Amino acid sequence: MVTDHNIPLIIARIQFALTVGVHIIFPAFSIGLSVFLTFLEGMWLRTTDNRYLNLFKYWLKVFSIVFGMGVVSGIVMAYEFGTNWARFSAKAGPITGVLLSYEVMTAFFMEAGFLGVMLFGLNRVGRKMHFFATCAVTTGTLISMTWILASNSWMQTPQGYIIDPETGHFLPKDWLAIIFNPSFPYRIIHMGLAAMLSVAFTVAAAGAWHLLKAKKNKTQADSTVRLMFSLSLWMIVATAPLQILAGDMHGLNTLKYQPAKIAAIEGDWISERRAPELLFGIPNMKTEHTDYAISVPLLGSLILTHDINGKVPGLKDYPADQRAPSPIVFFSFRIMVALGGIMLLCGLWSLWLRHRGRFFTHPLFLRVMLIMAPAGFVALLCGWVTTEVGRQPWTVYGLLRTEDSASPLALSSLSFSMLFFVVIYVFVFGSGLLMLVRLLRTAPEATDNTHDDTMILGSHHHTVSHNKEVP
Repeated sequence: MVTDHNIPLIIARIQFALTVGVHIIFPAFSIGLSVFLTFLEGMWLRTTDNRYLNLFKYWLKVFSIVFGMGVVSGIVMAYEFGTNWARFSAKAGPITGVLLSYEVMTAFFMEAGFLGVMLFGLNRVGRKMHFFATCAVTTGTLISMTWILASNSWMQTPQGYIIDPETGHFLPKDWLAIIFNPSFPYRIIHMGLAAMLSVAFTVAAAGAWHLLKAKKNKTQADSTVRLMFSLSLWMIVATAPLQILAGDMHGLNTLKYQPAKIAAIEGDWISERRAPELLFGIPNMKTEHTDYAISVPLLGSLILTHDINGKVPGLKDYPADQRAPSPIVFFSFRIMVALGGIMLLCGLWSLWLRHRGRFFTHPLFLRVMLIMAPAGFVALLCGWVTTEVGRQPWTVYGLLRTEDSASPLALSSLSFSMLFFVVIYVFVFGSGLLMLVRLLRTAPEATDNTHDDTMILGSHHHTVSHNKEVP
């Protein structure tokens, strides 16, 4: 219920949700794209096929923009911990603050140290040294993801701590237990696959755009575009089923350690065995009932416990003030799952079209892949909403409530900062996204199958040509 007393808390939560919701897209994009760039440069070095180099230079420009926006949005989020969530920072800081400091000391310094070489050094250092720099930046993004998810996972499934009886602060007792908390392995795999799947659909959409453009102009698409489109779909074929498997494993882990979250996600109010799966409904927090429910008998127990007689928790098992807002996570979870299923179907469809020899020319398939451009990021955001809103009313699950984590800020200050954030974010990140769209509307550099080492930003300082034919 919204009252004058909790309006500042609600605004602080909305502001943080806006900040993290915008920020999470760019690190995920950077993680997946850095892996793709490493693959492209590695294949260029191995095969000397200049198409891989052209794609590397093309997507490196995208990476530079995305990486910059990620840094900017992340700095804002860090400040909010001190301004809007000072009580949380004071109590959980001895653990979460240290983990995030490790992220800066290991990942950020590595990324910053090698990013310049990666962006501008293709023609200034040796090929192997440049590839090492690309690998270092990719490693940095993965290390960054590791520390951030270790911190957030500890908030979801805390262990390895003691609570100071005088201050109420969480103090580290076992760092290995803190880092490798029960949900950490599942969440890092799920997030890593989500990042690669999101980038795969972005790359596929760019390829589909240029293939459709060539089809409209009745011309043959360049082999570089065809290679880009083909690689992206192979990535989708490989990662989509793995992501579904990882999501299932994560669900089993959540059922064990956060059963109240599962009850909210499923919209179940009474715990029962042989439970149905609700495909659709509108959970009603007041009447404690899911209205307009459409369910499949027995499927809930089978999916959640892998046992048709398994017990599924209900929200009535928990006090009303310890229940997550079921309507939000109910729908965010189902949108995520639906998009995951569509992604898998896209991968299977691509295999069928390859077999039929229509992979690059099927107009409906190309249009679907173009429309699916944001699908991975939408699914990622829905997964984040499910995870974080499903944790409510806790910041540290079962130990520290959200209302006890916020700073005592005035409504006027929060309202002004909220308005300021919205305006600035729309302008800054809207401009950045517009730059990305304009960049992707331009096709990658065509290749004539010669092998040129050109400077990454287009300068022709020197060219090394080979007469060897490329298979």
